[in-house]
Amino acid sequence: MECRVLSIQSHVVRGYVGNKSASFPLQVLGFEVDSINSVQFSNHTGYAHWKGQVLTAEELNVLYEGIKLNNVNHYDYVLTGYSRDVSFLEMVVDIVAELKEANPSLVYVCDPVMGDHGAMYVPEMLLPVYRDKVVPVANILTPNQFEAELLTGRKMKTEKDAVEIMDLLHKMGPETVVLTSTDLHSKLGDPYLVVLGSQRIVKPDGSSSSQKIRMDIPKVDAVFVGTGDLFAAMLLAWTHHHPKDLKAACEKTVSLMHHVIKRTITYANEMAGPGKKPSPAQLELRMVQSKKDIEDPALVVEATVL
Repeated sequence: MECRVLSIQSHVVRGYVGNKSASFPLQVLGFEVDSINSVQFSNHTGYAHWKGQVLTAEELNVLYEGIKLNNVNHYDYVLTGYSRDVSFLEMVVDIVAELKEANPSLVYVCDPVMGDHGAMYVPEMLLPVYRDKVVPVANILTPNQFEAELLTGRKMKTEKDAVEIMDLLHKMGPETVVLTSTDLHSKLGDPYLVVLGSQRIVKPDGSSSSQKIRMDIPKVDAVFVGTGDLFAAMLLAWTHHHPKDLKAACEKTVSLMHHVIKRTITYANEMAGPGKKPSPAQLELRMVQSKKDIEDPALVVEATVL
């Protein structure tokens, strides 16, 4: 079966973030990917310099109109990530609504990129747009802890808080919610990151069942860019293959992330030399080199069903 994804994300000439981080792994797994680049930059903004252009809402609409005029606007998935413009985000919502009208079984995977560690790195005006317009039309949502707290207005101190926040997010629209990183205490000790997920499946008779999972992932001491974009894309792919098994989908997604990050940090440290901190260029994800892991990730992290 041909599966087609419309991915509206940033683009960099050099490196792997946004569409560059999502397209190749999705294509390796057999998905057709149509990309709209919300920005076109020379490289990600973690470098000392960057140059480029930003796509306006009007330009986004023009591109979509072209697709529509040719009657090829049929998609199975829409994937979105970083955006910093209110009108652009509202245009995305309009496009998703129209595509869902054409294909009611379309799945919208949204990474609501707003900030991390208590600070927003997009304009604050984006929060109400995400909360009131984007989240209600999303099927799969991948916020980090800070973003989930922003969207629900609730603080997350314990696993119980996290479960309640995921339930609140379900009530807002998405059937699947994965908290991609939290500061919750790991039972395995300090150098671990806790990921939590929840999937609500509505049965034909109207009743629903849910599965909640927790994963403790070994931390790597470095700043990687594009990992969130890779996570959302791979969650799309593996939930497609395991639509009613969030545990299996998350295990494959997280295990793949582990392989890519491990390969990247090993390469970066070799390039930087002993005792030296790798540069942003050396820390670009080793995506092409991870092709085999993308196709068939060896499972290294197991999820616990809550």
